Amino acid sequence: MKLPKVYNVYFLAIIATVGGMLFGFDISSMSAIIGTPQYIDYYDNPHGVVQGSIGSALAAGSVVGSIIAGPISDKIGRRDSIMFACLWWLIGTAVQVANNGRGMLIAGRVLNGVTVGITSSQVPVYLAEIAKHDKRGAIIVIQQLAIEWGILIMYFIGYGCSFIKGSASFRTAWGIQFIPCVFLMAGLPFLPRSPRWLAKVDRTEEAIHTLAKIQANGRIDDPLVIAEYEEIVTVLTAERVAGKGWKKFFYNGMWRRTMAGFTVQAWQQLSGANVMTYYIVYVFQMANLSGNINLISSGVQYALFIIFTTFIFFYIDKIGRRPLLVYGAIAMGVCHMVVGGTLGAHYTYVPGGVGGNLNVVMRVSGGPAHTVIAFSYLLIIIYALTLAPVCWVYAAEVWSLETRATGMGIAAVGNWLFNFAIGLFIPPGFRNIMWKLFIVFGVLCFGAAIQFYFTYPETCGKTIEEVELLFSPEGPHPWKTKPGDSRLDGEIAEVRKAQEKGEARTSINRIIEQEKEQNSEAVVEKEMV
Repeated sequence: MKLPKVYNVYFLAIIATVGGMLFGFDISSMSAIIGTPQYIDYYDNPHGVVQGSIGSALAAGSVVGSIIAGPISDKIGRRDSIMFACLWWLIGTAVQVANNGRGMLIAGRVLNGVTVGITSSQVPVYLAEIAKHDKRGAIIVIQQLAIEWGILIMYFIGYGCSFIKGSASFRTAWGIQFIPCVFLMAGLPFLPRSPRWLAKVDRTEEAIHTLAKIQANGRIDDPLVIAEYEEIVTVLTAERVAGKGWKKFFYNGMWRRTMAGFTVQAWQQLSGANVMTYYIVYVFQMANLSGNINLISSGVQYALFIIFTTFIFFYIDKIGRRPLLVYGAIAMGVCHMVVGGTLGAHYTYVPGGVGGNLNVVMRVSGGPAHTVIAFSYLLIIIYALTLAPVCWVYAAEVWSLETRATGMGIAAVGNWLFNFAIGLFIPPGFRNIMWKLFIVFGVLCFGAAIQFYFTYPETCGKTIEEVELLFSPEGPHPWKTKPGDSRLDGEIAEVRKAQEKGEARTSINRIIEQEKEQNSEAVVEKEMV
């Protein structure tokens, strides 16, 4: 028996993005716990590379998940690939809860990472393929919001569990990670498949009906449905002629899209935001906060994360992607420089570690401590408004239909590869180069702003098929592009005129026959090539 499907885009996004919530849960399942006596005692005060290995294990598994995500998604579909990812989470969480030491903890986090690699790449793909072109940014931002809610909820669960004695403290917190996974698995069967994936695998009639139900309450003759489906078919036909294998990631300007998708995710990590998400407890220890005050202050940061990402949800499709990326990177760079400069000018070296934490060997107090805290908060606010949501949106938008699933996997590899490197680097960085760590990230943010300006065209308000032209050799210079001006609006108007004249462009049979003709022409052309 087939379960009924829900076609409200916001409902689909809320269910699908629970996959992002899993990521958020895993982040703060560590950040709220790594400073507690229970964790430090049980794992023999892990520090430096050891703590870096524990923290970055999730990212290592996520690299693997991102690599396998594309082929799996193309084979079984976007929705079912998310379900497949859930199985890894159940196993990984069980291993974490039952762990008997550092090795087993790392193994569990690696397994959880496979889930995060698949969901972080394929949930944005699914959302991009079901959303209307003028609402796509806001829909994909729901993924970032889910991550942040997962971080906040799990952080305070971890904080509450910190009052439990012994290893039951962190085992309880990690065991709660089963709940969102089960919720996601229960909701996925009610989601329809992506209409663009259905078109890709030649399930034409189902693709048209799904597109109509999502975009126009099931009206197949709606001009938006007809114009959008015709564009999907036209672009898909051209892509199939272009070639298979890795060639399609570099053909006819595709290399620019591959570079943009990979680097935008890499820059999200190289911006240094992970210092404030994974290791904010350490930063606030440097600012002379300890105990519950430190944990609560860190939790406030996660609340600010949600508040300001919610704000940009309403404006991302009006402001555009380029301004948020460019100015966000510059502003983050300034914050890093202020934090690094303040610590460098005023710190006291603590060789035994602040509060016995060997990862934190410098401390400031008074006015400099207040400056560090204030600019740490400001940095995360800017990140929440700019790179945090926009990097996921942009990475999901740049790919063609034939390359989107694997392409988003490539982009996610960029995210998780650098996430792993940065996660491994930060704890020893705090010990060895101390305040200079923030200067390094500040310089990287300025480098990101330069690439954003010169190589990233504006994708806001364009259909995901129109992005093809923006990245082609004949496309405009990135700095001359602007939000909106979608050609789909003109195509919708043409369909309306045809309908008014009584021309038969509206029936499902006509669309099916048109697709068959195009596919036949593509096959003939390919054979000639």
